[in-house]
Formats: sequence, C-alpha cells, structure tokens
Amino acid sequence: MWQYIVKRLVSLIPLLLVVSFIVFMFIHIIPGDPARLLAGKEATAEEVEMARVSLGLDKPLYEQYFVYLKDLLTGNMGYSVKSGAAVSQLIGDRIMPTLGLTFLSILWALVVGILIGVVSAVFRNKWPDHLGMFTAVSGISLPNFWVGLVLIQLFSVQLGIFPTGGAEGWKSYIMPSFALGAGIMAMIARFTRSSLVESMKQDYIRMGRAKGLGSRQIIFGHALKNSLIPVVTVAGLQFGFLLGGSVVVETVFSFPGLGTLLIDSIQFRDYPVVQAEILLFAVQFIVVNMIIDVVYSYLNPKIRYE
Repeated sequence: MWQYIVKRLVSLIPLLLVVSFIVFMFIHIIPGDPARLLAGKEATAEEVEMARVSLGLDKPLYEQYFVYLKDLLTGNMGYSVKSGAAVSQLIGDRIMPTLGLTFLSILWALVVGILIGVVSAVFRNKWPDHLGMFTAVSGISLPNFWVGLVLIQLFSVQLGIFPTGGAEGWKSYIMPSFALGAGIMAMIARFTRSSLVESMKQDYIRMGRAKGLGSRQIIFGHALKNSLIPVVTVAGLQFGFLLGGSVVVETVFSFPGLGTLLIDSIQFRDYPVVQAEILLFAVQFIVVNMIIDVVYSYLNPKIRYE
C-alpha cells in the first residue's frame, strides 16, 4: 500500500508543475496591464514602471516563473491589490468556513444518499424505490442557488429558524450545506442503487444465500462494500467540485468563505487573490483525486498491482 501511495505522490509532481505554470500565465493573458491596475488609473508612467518592477514583470518570463515557484514553496502568494494584506492570510481567514461547509455537505449527502440507494435497491421497482429515485431526480434537477433562495424564504424569512447568512454558529451552516449537498446526495443515491443492484446479481451473493446468510449480512457485509467503489469515486470527485464550486451558494447566503472572496476579488480585479484561489482549487482537486485512488485501491487491491 505504501509503495502505491509513494508512486502516486511522485506522479503528481509533473502535474503540479503544469498547473502552476498555467496559473502563473493567468496574470499575463488577462486583459489590461497588472502594473497599471496596481498603480491606479491616475498613475504616471514612472509610477507604473515602479509597480512593474515591484511585481517583477520587468524580468524575463522564465525568471518570473522560477521566482513564482520559489515564493509558492515558501508560502508567499503575493499581496492583495485591494487591501494590501498577504494573500495567504486572506485565504487562511476564509478557508476554514469553506472546509467546514464542504465537509458537512458531503457528510450528510453520503449518509442520506447511500441510505436512499440501499433502500431503493432492496425494494427495487416498489414504492420505496420510486420515492427514493424521485427524490434523487429532484435533487439533481433543482439548481443549488434556487434551493438556497427557497430555504431562505421558508426557514429564515417566514419561520425565523435559521439566519439568512453569515457564519455565526452552527445554524449558519445548515441551509448552505443542504443547498450545496442536495445534488451530490441525489447522485450518490443513484450510483449506490445501480451498483448495489448489480452486486446482488453476482455469484458470491448466491453462494452466501446458499450458505444460509441473512439478507442484512449479505447486503451490508458483502454486497455494499463492493458497491461502494464507484460511489467513493463519485463522492470524492464531487468533494473536489464542492470546494471550488461553492461560489454561488456562498454568495446566496453571504457566507464568508473562499467563494465570496473569489467573487469580491474578481469584481475588484484583485488578480493576486484570484490567481492564488485558482491555484488552490486546482491543487486541492488533484490531491482529492489522489486520495480517491488510494481509497479505491484499498477497496479493490487489484488496482495496486495493475
């Protein structure tokens, strides 16, 4: 197992270098002059040139990239044009609320989705199956921002149970996590059902029944473990999407996370922050995929030797 993990870590190095170069080029291909944006609209030519030197844009492109890599390795992501604060500090202040929201969203989506999928597979083509798949289709079809607005109107404006926004206390996480995880729950439910139905047709299930094993032992002790392999893949990929895709939901709920920071930075053209967040989202997606591969190899040991 450890050899497989080390092999996967080594294989990430070229990919991370490619991603870092693409993100580095972001500031060179955007419209406008970053030095002019930093110096201000009323700045003189000399002030613009001073800003260019401070940004390191006066150096050759390859030298700028190596300086960028060196800064990344030391945790230096530059400084915000808007506030002047270190970008790493801005991201550090916002990353924990986003991580908490993402973990809560994927947690309830996994529990509820797997439960619905198992019930639907056990009672296939019966009313629990139809109800579960109707719930799943509804979760996939409804846009998360619309779900968020409906939740605010119902539980905040009319009933006053939850706050409309912010991140003050655990109640502030309930509605955003539901809006963010509804589609993921539906997808997990559908994958669990289809995978479990296929597993129940395998020979080892027939052998277990022939040995007198009960339905609960067959489902949860044998069939479900093998059925979780595609579910883990889907859940892991969706977790990666959630970290970078919570922008809309965070905006709807005025949630102080990375999503609202990204929107504010784009509106203000705070390119150092935008650049750092794009890199962060890309790297976390790569890392999440590696973790998925490790979990996948644990569930299916043959993967390690292929």
